Amino acid sequence: MKVRSSVFASFILMFEVIGIALFLRGFFPVPVKSSFSSKNKLSDLPAEPLTGSSPNSSRLPHPLFKKVVVMLVDALREDFVFGPSGHMYMPYTRHVVERGSSHSFVAKARPPTVTMPRIKALTTGSIPGFIDVVMNLNSPALLEDNLIWQAKTAGKRIVFYGDDTWVRLFPKHFMEYDGTTSFFVSDYTEVDNNVTRHLDSTLKRDDWDILILHYLGLDHIGHISGPHSSLIQPKLLEMDDILKKIHGALILKEAEGSLPYLLVLCGDHGMSETGSHGGSSEPEVNTPLVLISSAFKRKGKYSGHTEVVVEQVDLTPTLALGLGLPISQNSVGRVIPVVLEETSLRDQLRFLHLNGHQLSCLLKDSMSNYEKDAGFEQFRVAEKAHGNWMKLYIEGNTSEVLTNMGKKVLKQYLEALAAMSSALSKQLGKYDMYSMIAGMMFVFQLLLVLLLAMPEALSGAAAVDLPVLSALLSLPFYLLCLLLASVHVLVCTSAESSCYFCSLSWGLVFAAVAFSSTLFCILISIATRRLPLGPKIQGKSPLRSSGGDWSLSELDVLLLAGTVGHTLSLASSSFVEEEHQIWYFLLSTLCLAVFQDVCRKYFREQRGSGDEEDHILPSKDCHSSAHAKAGIYSEKWLALATPPFTLLCCRLLRSLNQTGVQWAHLPDVGHWLNSSENKMVLSLLAAFCLVLIYFLVQRRCSWVSKVALALGLLGVYSYRAAVGNVLFPWQRYGQTMSKGTVEARFVYVFVLGILFTGTKDLLRSQIITADAKLKSRGLWEIYSGLVLLVSLLFRAHNLPMLCCCLLIQTLMAQFIWKKLYYDAAQTTIMHYWFGQAFFYFQGNSNNIATIDISVGFVGLEGYVEAPAIFLTALSTYAGPLLWACHLVCYLSSERRSPVAVSHGCYCLALLRSVPAAAYIVLVTVLRYHLFIWSVFSPKLLYESMHLLLTTCICLFFNTMEQSVSKS
Repeated sequence: MKVRSSVFASFILMFEVIGIALFLRGFFPVPVKSSFSSKNKLSDLPAEPLTGSSPNSSRLPHPLFKKVVVMLVDALREDFVFGPSGHMYMPYTRHVVERGSSHSFVAKARPPTVTMPRIKALTTGSIPGFIDVVMNLNSPALLEDNLIWQAKTAGKRIVFYGDDTWVRLFPKHFMEYDGTTSFFVSDYTEVDNNVTRHLDSTLKRDDWDILILHYLGLDHIGHISGPHSSLIQPKLLEMDDILKKIHGALILKEAEGSLPYLLVLCGDHGMSETGSHGGSSEPEVNTPLVLISSAFKRKGKYSGHTEVVVEQVDLTPTLALGLGLPISQNSVGRVIPVVLEETSLRDQLRFLHLNGHQLSCLLKDSMSNYEKDAGFEQFRVAEKAHGNWMKLYIEGNTSEVLTNMGKKVLKQYLEALAAMSSALSKQLGKYDMYSMIAGMMFVFQLLLVLLLAMPEALSGAAAVDLPVLSALLSLPFYLLCLLLASVHVLVCTSAESSCYFCSLSWGLVFAAVAFSSTLFCILISIATRRLPLGPKIQGKSPLRSSGGDWSLSELDVLLLAGTVGHTLSLASSSFVEEEHQIWYFLLSTLCLAVFQDVCRKYFREQRGSGDEEDHILPSKDCHSSAHAKAGIYSEKWLALATPPFTLLCCRLLRSLNQTGVQWAHLPDVGHWLNSSENKMVLSLLAAFCLVLIYFLVQRRCSWVSKVALALGLLGVYSYRAAVGNVLFPWQRYGQTMSKGTVEARFVYVFVLGILFTGTKDLLRSQIITADAKLKSRGLWEIYSGLVLLVSLLFRAHNLPMLCCCLLIQTLMAQFIWKKLYYDAAQTTIMHYWFGQAFFYFQGNSNNIATIDISVGFVGLEGYVEAPAIFLTALSTYAGPLLWACHLVCYLSSERRSPVAVSHGCYCLALLRSVPAAAYIVLVTVLRYHLFIWSVFSPKLLYESMHLLLTTCICLFFNTMEQSVSKS
């Protein structure tokens, strides 16, 4: 069965998306929620260890605190409180930390540092996985054992104000609540005022036990303008005043002789140097934790502040024991020992024993050989020593020996808790290996089919002969089906834990088994066809040899070696973190190789033909011949200047946005442009870039689209001026005209108009009349509409990146790809390389923290999920998308054949399949290494999203191929 290359590539990509989705479902398993009956209860708590028997063996310590107020400031970085600017940002908090009755810590949050997983960590004590990043958009109810459920079950009255993620996670748990939308990042005032307006009345009342306040304004400011914005200090001062108000009210309400109150100031995560979060950099994972209570000793003279480092999950058992509640069943945290210092030694040992018992039970459920774990053995030794101490204590022994013995047991407990907590943290990466291996084999088979079919797909016929019928009728097909079905039954009936693949219906499983068996038979058939002297394909590039044998030019070798080298580099976590350096190097090398081809064309190959052309030229038309010579001369020097100019642009763009992990904190040109003293420079640069974008894009558009594009770009500048990024000549510093909603919607109108005009022209060229020029104009108009939308979403300092992208595309298309007659495969790989490099030029990385979610709310007055996700994804992948769309437009021009379009689609599919397949094989092999969670997991999400984008582009290629065929 013969299939066009583009159709074949599109189907392969679609099935690869299914395979990678199955792999990701195994790598990021949805956690199994505990039922209510499995939650810890007070009646289930162990007895106090004691050698012998005693009626006091079940004694529980009294609660440490009467009421707790948790003030959670979203994206509160550790240095905002403890850093050199802490006295200026939060003076009252810093005073309490240094002189008041408080304990302060640096609480480390585990990646992913996103709000919903962090709330889960604070309430359950467990460490969520990267699947929670996706679930953060629509948080389901939390059924796992947690602190909020335990408090409600114990009769505690809970009041909550703030991020509505809490309301979704804990429905019907709060006596009173008022949730605010967390995703509308353009609002950083009302979102906090909605919390503060309840404070005065709530603090005067005495009908609550736990008050939770989640402030979002600081996080929104970070997403909008970064951690060094002028808006940061006023917001932190506002938070400081609120903490002062709460602290003063608690002191006044604290009655003599009653249990003290506890005020907790914490952050769910930090903030990167770009103002985002989600990754594992120090500013993102380091958060302040301040515990304020009259139960703590008041500090004396301040003599240099040093913060103790704890895990963020340690707050969960500390609050649970402080309120007299059971510790959550899945908590891996350990109680903070300094909080227990003012209690008796017996109570301290009892608190640590309860924490150790909970961790040991969790260790039993997580490890088959838990008895050999060092932490478990230490806990058993400490528990036995605790029992001996209790026997002496109950007998009335009050000697110093008993005190020293108790301190020794205390130390043993603390060491055991640390060891068990560390062991449990390492056991949290549970994988559904069956689903992972099934997805890996599925994707790997598809990649092999792509590689084996490459000679046919890139031949002149641009078609692949697939022996589907012979594969279905062969004996190995039925044997494979039987074998795979047997393996599936064996795994699903003998596996200790449930697998996602086993939960699918038998119809879907049989279809997957049949498809995989067919694919394997096709692989064998194509491979045997290639092993003998297979058909040799003639290269079409003039830079290749003119013979019939397949030959590779120097540029082909570079493109092949670069693509394979990048794939091999994914085996190193350092190369994954700094992947942009690889693409910058490859792009620079590509420019030099193209420059060599240009020199060869205009100097070495034309040296011998120049004299002959002088004799052939007719003398009667000297003026026209001189004009033609001048045109050829200028064209030659423009072609020679294009690679060095591209190299210069790429070097300048590298300095625009620091990215990666190791050097992301260093200042760059973007920081300099965004500073308040350079706002005029940024304004002039933005205006110049928008004008240049107009002249580069409008050339192939109709006059209606040209007018719409001009007005739309004017609206882009107006939007940036409205939000305060740039200035109009008549606008004063610090003056903003509006929130920018009207201006952004003004641009959206013209974007939709241009897209509608382009789509109309494209449909007319395909349905009504086979007009190649109309079809080409429709494609370029759609492309111009996309450029206008991207220019609106890009930050003002990133407009030069968009400008350079369009300029390089124009020069390369005019003077390189056409003049040097590069074929579709070479052109596709170059577009792919440029797209990857521009993904990093705009400040992105393999770190989740570099995703700018603020662009999802441009022109919106509230949180609307669908457009927010679309705009965020479009802005993140703008670089690869613009280059892929330019490739479609270029290959579908009137001078190109359907074969070129097929070749482009096939090469694009191959370029995305090779790294994606290699990467999931690598992750499967290295699945037990902890750095996968902080380095490889975000890259997996990036690869899967990029593969989905490539699938959409390749499907559009098929549409364009039909258009070219009809033309």
